[in-house]
Amino acid sequence: MALLIDDSCINCDMCEPECPNQAITMGEEIYEIDPILCTECVGHYAKPTCISVCPIDCIAVDPAHKESNDELLIKYHILTGKPIE
Repeated sequence: MALLIDDSCINCDMCEPECPNQAITMGEEIYEIDPILCTECVGHYAKPTCISVCPIDCIAVDPAHKESNDELLIKYHILTGKPIE
């Protein structure tokens, strides 16, 4: 499952530099998460760092992009070029 930033985002700039996949970018009005690049930090960290640093709790699972942990791990390996062990 990719993550989603809702419209309560205050553009605090905390999440974007924390994303190891560069999935977070500034949209027209608020930050956005690219579901193709988002692995919910699987392969990098124990939990999503963007959620950890968000001061207003505006980041949640995107119901339109449901992926299992295994699918997220495969995506991580594809994005990083690291072999699957």
